[in-house]
Amino acid sequence: MSDSKNEKMLTARGLITEALPSTLFRVKLEGRNVEEPARNASHSDAGGEKEILAYLSGKMRMHRIKVLIGDSVEIVLDPYGGKGRIVKRL
Repeated sequence: MSDSKNEKMLTARGLITEALPSTLFRVKLEGRNVEEPARNASHSDAGGEKEILAYLSGKMRMHRIKVLIGDSVEIVLDPYGGKGRIVKRL
């Protein structure tokens, strides 16, 4: 049984491009340093940058930290290639 603290979390920086209902955001990831999952290729741009859906972390909701379109954020990526969790506003 693996301990979640010992697993390496994939983090990336991105830019908020769209605000969606239920504290969901569309985020354009910066650079190509993140491994791309094969099944999530439909959200890729022609320019090589990838857009994913991301939600606010619990601490950001609890402390009511606002995230707006155009903000730079740090995201912890889901290892299965689904969504990301916004953990920091930069």
